[in-house]
Amino acid sequence: MSKLRKSARGKPCCLQIHPFCNGNPETVVLCHLPSLSKGIALKPPDWMAVYGCSSCHDLIDGRVRHDLPKEEIMRSMLRALERTWRLMIDEGLITVR
Repeated sequence: MSKLRKSARGKPCCLQIHPFCNGNPETVVLCHLPSLSKGIALKPPDWMAVYGCSSCHDLIDGRVRHDLPKEEIMRSMLRALERTWRLMIDEGLITVR
């Protein structure tokens, strides 16, 4: 398991998709976002992922039925990417030169 995946343990959910988010840091994992390299049995790189609770993760992976517009889900993922990167940068897990 990569350092980035391990780093998700106990973190806050950065997706925070209302009203689905369970807000429980015990369920937070590194959730891979849609990208050019994603496909059947292929995951994007770990830096193209966000900290998300089990409920938000289920939603973005399509395991939960919902009536939220696609645009709202995309906005949530973009906000989560910024929040997650900020936490990772602050902890020295990723660096920006």
